Amino acid sequence: MSRRSAAAKARRIVVKVGSSVLTRNGAVRPAVFRELIRQVSTLVESGRKVAVVSSGAIAVGAHRLGWSHPGRSIPEKQAAAAVGQIGLVERYRRGFVNHGIQVGQVLLTRAGLQDRERFLNARHTLLELWRRGVVPVVNENDTVSTEEIRFGDNDNLSATVVNLVGADLLVLLTDVDGLYPGEPGRDAPYGVVERIDATVDAAAGGSDSAFGRGGMTTKLEAARTAIRSGAACAIANGGRKGTLLRVAAGEDEGTLFVSPEAGRRMSSRKHWLAYTAHPLGVLEVDAGAARALRERGRSLLPAGITAVRGEFGIGDPVTCSGPDGHEIARGLVAYASGDVARICGLATPQIARVLGYSNGSEVIHRDDLVLLDAAEGTDRAVTESDGMTT
Repeated sequence: MSRRSAAAKARRIVVKVGSSVLTRNGAVRPAVFRELIRQVSTLVESGRKVAVVSSGAIAVGAHRLGWSHPGRSIPEKQAAAAVGQIGLVERYRRGFVNHGIQVGQVLLTRAGLQDRERFLNARHTLLELWRRGVVPVVNENDTVSTEEIRFGDNDNLSATVVNLVGADLLVLLTDVDGLYPGEPGRDAPYGVVERIDATVDAAAGGSDSAFGRGGMTTKLEAARTAIRSGAACAIANGGRKGTLLRVAAGEDEGTLFVSPEAGRRMSSRKHWLAYTAHPLGVLEVDAGAARALRERGRSLLPAGITAVRGEFGIGDPVTCSGPDGHEIARGLVAYASGDVARICGLATPQIARVLGYSNGSEVIHRDDLVLLDAAEGTDRAVTESDGMTT
C-alpha cells in the first residue's frame, strides 16, 4: 500500500492557503485564485467535502488602503482585515459561482472556540454547510481578535478546523515545495514523514513574508495537531498548477505527514481540551500522582496535588504539571481553585468535611483529562476511533 494512500482516501479535506500564495506585496494574484478555486471545485464535484482556510484579508486590506505594510498596530491590522475580508470573500464567491458552487464565510476566534458550546455550534454550522453543498471559507476574525486571544496564524486555525469537522486530510499550501532537510534548491524536500522528531523540527524556519504570520515552524505545529486528530497533513507549493489535486490523489507531491498508528485518533473532545481550550490555572502534582496519571491512567486525586496557581471555577480547563515543572496533562476540574487549595494533599474522605460538600473524590476525573508527553506534548490517551464525539 502506498505511503500516500491516506491522502488519496481522504473524504473530508481542509485546505489552508497562505498570503504568500494568494498575494504578492499585498496585491491579489488572480490566476492563483482561479487555479485554487478550480481544484477545490474538482474535489467537490468528485464527492469530497472541502473547507478552505484562507489567509490574505489583512494583506488585501492593507493594499487597498495604500499601505506597504500589514499594519503597525492592532487597530491598524484590524482595520485592514475589515477592508480586506470583503474583497477576499467576494473573489471566492465570484470564482466558485462559475463552477455552480456556493461559498459561506465563517469567521472564528480562539476565544470563541475555547467555549465548548460555541465550539460545537461552529462544528454544526460547518457540517450543515457541507450537507448543503456549500464550501466554507474560514478565516480568523482579525477585526476583533487581539494578540492575547488569537490563533496567531491560519496554520493553527486550520488544524483546529480539522478537529471541528473530523477531516481526514489537511493541505497547507505555501510558496515552497515542502519541508526541506537543508537548503531549498540544493536538497529535495521530505516525501513522507511518519514522526516529527528533533531532526524534522530543526529543518523548520520562519516566514519570509511581511504579510504572513506563519512559517514552517507553525506548519509543523499544525501537522502535529492534525495528526493527533486522526488526519494526514501535507505541505505543498500552492503556486504550482494542480498541486492540490495531486496531493489529494495520493501522488508524490509535497511533504506528507502521517501517523505511524493509522486509524487511531484522539477523541474530538480531548483534542479540543488539549489544543483549543485555554487553561486557566495550574495544578502542581507530586511524583506519585504524575506516575498514576502517566502510567496507570488514573484520575487526579487531591492527595497528589502540592500547589494551586491561578483562578478557575468548576468545569474550567487547567494544566497539571509534574515535580520537574513540565506539563503532563490538561483536564476539567470538579472544584474551584479556592476549594482545591483547601483540599490539596488531603485524602478523599476529608473533602466533604473540609469543604462542607463533595463533587466526588476526583479533582479531575480521567474522562475529563488528556495526557501529554512531557518531551513533545504528544497525546498519550489516543484510544477512541470516533473523532466526532462531543
